[in-house]
Amino acid sequence: MIVTVIVGSINLGFAQDSSQVSSIVNLDLGADIVSRYVWRGTQLGGASPNIQPYIEMGIGNFVIGIWGAYSLGGDNPFQEFDLYATYNLFDDKVSITLTDYFFPDESSDYKYFDYADTTTGHIFEGKISFNGTDKIPFSVFIAVNLYGADASRISDNPASLNSLDGIQNSTYLELGYETTLNSGVKFEAFVGFNLTDPRSADLSGSGYVGETGFYGNDIGVVNLGITVSKDIKISEDFSLPMMTSVITNPQAQKVYLVFGFSL
Repeated sequence: MIVTVIVGSINLGFAQDSSQVSSIVNLDLGADIVSRYVWRGTQLGGASPNIQPYIEMGIGNFVIGIWGAYSLGGDNPFQEFDLYATYNLFDDKVSITLTDYFFPDESSDYKYFDYADTTTGHIFEGKISFNGTDKIPFSVFIAVNLYGADASRISDNPASLNSLDGIQNSTYLELGYETTLNSGVKFEAFVGFNLTDPRSADLSGSGYVGETGFYGNDIGVVNLGITVSKDIKISEDFSLPMMTSVITNPQAQKVYLVFGFSL
């Protein structure tokens, strides 16, 4: 009887601990499949379909995750492997995110654990977002490259004119509007700006401007478009989220029509 009571107490304790943990920790996973991968107005991975898996864990207001992108065609398939951490404030109205972007290249001997400032392939970005509310259906975020393989800038030291001196800290700003229309159709409109001019550091007038910009070669609009999405009912217990986006990059004079769904 004593053993039975002890074992029952242990099992009850484990059940309570498990319940407490499950109420604190949220785990999610899934994947998006898109006709092509367009990110902030730039097509990545060529004109081929792309699968984008993710796994994410939330603990209170803190979220950590892994997100990837893998092209499904082409001679040199594109890959992306990102780590991110987000802290949400004010009932998720404001988010602060640090992202580590990395692009494995199977055609070369890439080194994932190389973090040296002059040779790393990683890009670390800091982002702060206002996610909108029911009464304010507008969102805005600003993202800045803090370290890594961002485009180089020209030194502002006249003694070392035309020498590379660190990264440009490329900066991107995006404004968004979201509403739900009839029949559960969600409508989103967005406009994104490159806020970094890579040519602004040319102090001598020599025409040497270093590398091109991370988002574009001039300050201005690089991402403009709309997304329409809806959950398509497949059965009584399953609906498939689908979306279509029309995206243009006015600075690069490019336009894209992207279709995708989520699993």
